[in-house]
Amino acid sequence: MKQTHHRKRVLHSPMCKKCGEIFDSETKLKLHLVVHSNDKSYVCEVCNKSFTHKGNLKSHLRIHLNDKPYVCEICGTAFCMKCTYDQHLLIHTKEKPHVCGVCKKTFTQKGVLINHIRTHTNEKPYVCEICQKTFSVKSNLNTHLRTHTNEKPYVCEICRKSFAQQGHLSTHILIHKVEICHVCEVCNKSFRQKGNLKKHLLTHTKEKPHVCEVCGKGFTQSPHLQRHLLTHMEEIPSACDVCGKCFASKRSLKAHMPCHSKDIHP
Repeated sequence: MKQTHHRKRVLHSPMCKKCGEIFDSETKLKLHLVVHSNDKSYVCEVCNKSFTHKGNLKSHLRIHLNDKPYVCEICGTAFCMKCTYDQHLLIHTKEKPHVCGVCKKTFTQKGVLINHIRTHTNEKPYVCEICQKTFSVKSNLNTHLRTHTNEKPYVCEICRKSFAQQGHLSTHILIHKVEICHVCEVCNKSFRQKGNLKKHLLTHTKEKPHVCEVCGKGFTQSPHLQRHLLTHMEEIPSACDVCGKCFASKRSLKAHMPCHSKDIHP
């Protein structure tokens, strides 16, 4: 009965026609519609970031002031904004209140559900103004834009190396850490990154998943296969323009050509 009641409530709840987001009241929907109007009149004096609502600007200013009034009673993590705090609590409760109406997959955050729904509708509302490439998630568009601007906002605090993506920085930081967490169970060799351990394990299993389509030779790593493919690049037959004889490589043809110079008389 609870599930039926929930479905009825969702069906009659106000929904944004622009992005499909559902709200508890018409007032919240009206406040949300400002997001689509591109009217961002509230500007942060510190970083010039603009906002559609004054309340959002106030919450944002806490980041610069390092004001974190919302503290998790379970793990002690503090947050600047209540919405971020509320989302964090779901990690502890394991609650996933947002359900996809198509496949019934559940999510902790409404925004993640909205992004997921686009995998069913194939909707890609975020467009790159430079190359017109489209994206279903705004964060993917922001990451893509850095390929045009060459912006690298994620900086390593240890060596100051910068990265375009947070994930790349997180992987890089492992280089500086003393602890090495990925250990081979066969020979006890340790690695900082899980990917490197996977590559190493192939040396024990003798598995060669990367196979040359030309000769069938297998390799443990993709770069080894790529280097090997270069050996086939010279196997394209090269024909002599004088006598028509074919050679396996251009190098062999070049070595053959001087024999015709003897036939040329002044």
